[in-house]
Order: sequence, then structure tokens, then C-alpha cells
Amino acid sequence: MSSSSCTSVNTVCSDSDRPASLTLSSSSSSSSLPYGPGAADTCSSSSSSCSSSSTHKRKGSDISLDLTPLAASPVPLAPPPVTLATPPAPQAPPLLLTRLQRVVLEIVETEQAYVRDLRSIVEDYLGCIVDWGSALPLKAEQVSALFCNIEDILEFNSDLLEDLENSPHAAAIAECFLERVMGSTPRSTLFLPSSMAVLRECMQDERLLVFFQERQATLNHSLPLETYLLKPVQRILKYHLLLQELSKHWDHGAQGIEVVEDAIVAMTAVAWYINDMKRRQEHAIRLQEVQGLLVNWVGPELGGFGELVLEGCFRVLRMRKERAFFLFNNMLLITKKRMDRFIYSTHIFCCNLLLVEHLKDPLTFKVSDQTIAKEQHTVQTRNLEEKRLWIHYLKRLIMENHPTSLPHKVGPPSYSLPPPLSLLLCPSSSVPPPPTPLPPKIGPTSSSLPPPPPTPLPQKEGPGSGRKGGEGRRRKEESKVG
Repeated sequence: MSSSSCTSVNTVCSDSDRPASLTLSSSSSSSSLPYGPGAADTCSSSSSSCSSSSTHKRKGSDISLDLTPLAASPVPLAPPPVTLATPPAPQAPPLLLTRLQRVVLEIVETEQAYVRDLRSIVEDYLGCIVDWGSALPLKAEQVSALFCNIEDILEFNSDLLEDLENSPHAAAIAECFLERVMGSTPRSTLFLPSSMAVLRECMQDERLLVFFQERQATLNHSLPLETYLLKPVQRILKYHLLLQELSKHWDHGAQGIEVVEDAIVAMTAVAWYINDMKRRQEHAIRLQEVQGLLVNWVGPELGGFGELVLEGCFRVLRMRKERAFFLFNNMLLITKKRMDRFIYSTHIFCCNLLLVEHLKDPLTFKVSDQTIAKEQHTVQTRNLEEKRLWIHYLKRLIMENHPTSLPHKVGPPSYSLPPPLSLLLCPSSSVPPPPTPLPPKIGPTSSSLPPPPPTPLPQKEGPGSGRKGGEGRRRKEESKVG
């Protein structure tokens, strides 16, 4: 071997048989060592000389053999057996619901949620109040007014829900409403919001306020008790809308459409009944408020003049400030508004009321008292719709309170009727359009009127009256002259 060369020796062997790696390095040059029988001896002698001389200083031309021991590589394990996953069985595609089936599903699911809310009111609120007993500052009358007939409503809607869940088809859904409505009184499905006033009164007490707040937190309710108490009225007003959706997506060539239409009529009548009860109650509350705010009124209570039909503030000709008008069934009350008070100005009974509809200004009309010539008021409305509404009800009340009988050809106004007052005071999209009102009453009123004076009979002619009497008198005069 030449001493001036450095060779890197790599032996080809298996991983289990190769004990070490031989590396020959030099700074001058490198060449390949011969492979063969003598190559191993050369490598072993070179490695021994390198290990002996590694302690002294190397020269630039020395050959260095570095032995790097290799850790014994582990015996490779056999690969785990490959298990082929069984492909999942093909799933059937989900059934697509028709629009009619979706409406049916919505009716059932919303009824389930509604019954859960009713049960929560009865068990979690009413039941807890009964358990506390006298520990709460609540009287039995307040509890009765607060929860009203909620237990009857829960029983009614639980039976209705059971029928709906057992209905095999959409027509049976409509039959459930028909059977329940026809077989029960409207009172069993009615829950008036009169309890709201009692609840607001209870909230003035600190202990009751804390009690209701703790109950709401314990039940994890996001809404207060007041919202839950209004749910019965809100729910009953949605039934006819859900049935209308059912009819909208119904195949009118299929059987059962007559049942759906009958159910719509029945539930619409229930909605109108509840809306009328709400209107009456709101008018009674408003009437009490007006009675308390009215100043200088010396007459009887306003409730004796019938229901409050309309109210509004208008500009009146030759008056500096607006006047507040309150139209009752039997009287038109006119007041001055001062802050939150109503100062009595005058009143006109509907039986003496005169109305002039058309004036120069299209937004004005005039009302007057036929018994007092100076009692005239020219009223200016804000728009034509408001004028049309007041004109309609003024005409209607004038005809209803007229003291004499009206001819048969007198009927309601020819223009289209405005919405009822219930829609103006409490508008709701869930209430259907108003029905056509009945024509005014024809015939004598209930008030006792004196009978008309008898027609005077013609006076009998005397002996000298008539043609023959005149001729006889003339003959007598002529004979005297002759």
C-alpha cells in the first residue's frame, strides 16, 4: 500500500454480520482499496496500526482508520396481518316529506311544546305556590286570578295532543279540531290576559319578586312567567292559520278537503270570540282609566253610556288647542286635554247627533246637537282613512240610536267597511278580516214613544153648506127682494 493515499473502505455485508465501519482519511488524496482475499488482512493490519498510533501526533500523510461501532439493529418483526374492513351496507336515502306532511309535523310538534309549557306553569309555578302556602304574601283570590283556568286548558290540550299524535293522515288532524271545538265550550279553550294586572301587582312586593325570579332561574327558563301566561291566547289564535296552511297544500282533488274547510271555519270563529273578549276587557280597562282622568264631569259613570267605541285627538275649527273625542255607544264626549288629564267640555247624545260629512276640506267633518243650535264642532282628521273610520261609526251609532223607525230601504253605508276597533287597539296578524256587520235595526226602538195623534176627521157640513144649501138661501134672498 502506498502511504501517500487515503482510502475509505466500505464492505458489503448484511446488517447482522457487519461489526464495524472502517474509514480511512487523508488530506492529500483518496483511492479505492482492492477487494479480495487479501483485502481483509490489509484492513485488519491497518486497523491495528491505526489504533496503536492514535495516541501520538498524526502527520499529514498518515492513514487513520476510525472504527465506529454500530448498535445491533433489532430483528424486524413480522408486519401485522392486514384486516380488510367490511364496507358499510348502503343506507336508504332519507324520505323527503311533502309540504303537506311538513305542515302536519309542525302542528304536532308545536302542540307538544305548548303542552310542555302548560305543564310547567301548573307544576313548577302553581304547584310550588300551593306548597309554600302562607309563607308567600299571596291571597287565594290573587292566585285564582293569576292562573285563572290554566288547569282546564292543560287537560283540554293534553287530550287534543293525544288525538293529534294518533291521527293517521292530514284529514284526521282537521277532524281532531272539529271534535274538540264542537264538543267543548269556548271557555275551556280561553285564557284571558286579565292575570297580567294581578302579576304586575304581585311584582310590587319584594318577596314575590324574588320568588318568581328564583323559580325562573331554577327552571332555566329564558322567559318570565308573564310570557308563559300569554301562551294560551297566542296558541289558540294560531290554529286557524295552521289549518289554512294545511288547506293551501292540500290536493283539492283528493278527499277530505271539506273537513279541513269546516275546521278552518270553526277555529276562525273561536279566534273571533277570543279577540272580542280581549277587546271588551281592554275597553273596560281603558274606560276606567278615562273615568279616573276626567275632570269637571258631573254626570253618571261613563260605563252607563255603553262601550268605548273610538277615541282620538283632533283639531277643531276656531279652537286653539286640540280636543279629545270619546265615542261611546250612546254618547259623544268632547274634552280638553291638559297634560295627563281630560277636562270636560261638552257631550252630545247619539240620538241628537247630526253629521255633515262633506265640507270644503276633504279631511274635515262636522258634528252638532240638533237640540242646541250653537253646539257645532268642525273636526279635522289627519288623513282620509281616519276620517272614513269615524264617519262609519258615527253613522252607525246615529242610526242605532234614532228614536223613530227607519224605512226599510235605509241600509249600511255603501263604501267598504273599515276594520273593527279591536284591530286598531291591538293589531294582530293572526286575526282574519272582519265579517260584514248586520244591517241596522229596522222598526221601533225599545224606548216607549207616545202614539201618533189621530188623524182629524173631516168636519161635517151644516145645513147651509154645500151646493144645495147655497141655492136655497139665494132663492130666499131673491124672493125677499122681489
